[in-house]
Amino acid sequence: MAKETTLILFKPDAVEKNLVGKVLQRYEDAGFTVRGIKMMTLSDEILAEHYAHVADKPFFPEIVAFMQQTPVIALALEGEDVIAKVRDLLGPTDSTKAPAGTIRGDFGTDMMTNVCHASDSPETAAAELKRFFGEGEIFAR
Repeated sequence: MAKETTLILFKPDAVEKNLVGKVLQRYEDAGFTVRGIKMMTLSDEILAEHYAHVADKPFFPEIVAFMQQTPVIALALEGEDVIAKVRDLLGPTDSTKAPAGTIRGDFGTDMMTNVCHASDSPETAAAELKRFFGEGEIFAR
């Protein structure tokens, strides 16, 4: 297994429902290390880049409106095989299909209000970390 760093975004539903600490605790309890964390408001430009794969879909404006409801929290999380393991902890994207015991199963509502975004591959993680963290904002421990 390889040591990796992934991006997690705590979405507005996690921020509004004060779930950030509970979810972060699950990541830390799984043995992962915080390498960077910050709260930020997402611009139209960042959202267009981040959701480029669905930017032409009719529901894209709804995603933008949701993701701009509140600031989000960006998290750089490191650990052995962290990308796959975090996605397992989260459960399926559609919270209605996520089993109890997963983050989305316990706290999510539906396909969009699903607590966190997590990178899905090492390549995606590298691009997303650069998108949400600037030079010197991810730290070695």
